[in-house]
Amino acid sequence: MNKLATLAITILLICGGALWFLASGSLNEFIKAQIEIIGHENTKQKVVVGNVDIQLSKGSGKITDIVLYNPPGYSYPHVFSLEKIGLDINIESLTEEPIIIDEIIIDKPQAFVEFTKTGGSNIKDLLDIIKENSTGNTEELESSPSTTEQPKIRIEKLVLSSVVLSLNLTELGNKEHQFTLPDINLLNIGGKSGLPADQLGTEIIKQTLTAIGKQATEKQKNEIKDKLKIKLKDKLKEKLGKTLKDIFG
Repeated sequence: MNKLATLAITILLICGGALWFLASGSLNEFIKAQIEIIGHENTKQKVVVGNVDIQLSKGSGKITDIVLYNPPGYSYPHVFSLEKIGLDINIESLTEEPIIIDEIIIDKPQAFVEFTKTGGSNIKDLLDIIKENSTGNTEELESSPSTTEQPKIRIEKLVLSSVVLSLNLTELGNKEHQFTLPDINLLNIGGKSGLPADQLGTEIIKQTLTAIGKQATEKQKNEIKDKLKIKLKDKLKEKLGKTLKDIFG
């Protein structure tokens, strides 16, 4: 009987501790720390998170003031910053696997993209770093205790809404530009089975930077093309003016 009583008390203490962890700020502080740690491990750059507020009972969450710093050698201090991420969590999936996040909305994030003379960019550098960190480590990640113990998570939809893009083309003989990009929608992150939290974080960073990088590259091409058109137009005008002067004196 004493053994059963001890077991019952132990179970209650564990459950009580878990409930306290989920209901208090400990969960929020844990998530905040994990975002900063995983972000740094994958990009080798500093990641700062202002605040996390997850309310599992309501199936909602909010993360504010996230900043991803730039690699060395670029003029912008940050490559990505945002004021707010809104989470819509599928409550019914919390007792199952994978846990499903129905939607993540990143509202008006700021992206700072800088191209180099050789055609590289800070986005490309970061993606190369992420790729280098993940290549050859798949088996190690899958077999590690930290990964196998983590619940798998799937994100149905991630929306980057009204991304404010600062595009620095000064190294290419142009100038700095600013655009507001159309919404970027990323679907089914983590696949049908979901991914462990740390791998999912890597996938979110990679897909987000890739999507912004594609938009930035398209804008860069258009700006260079427009500048060449203007130069060509000016040269044609100059040539035509000289021709007319030669004809009419």
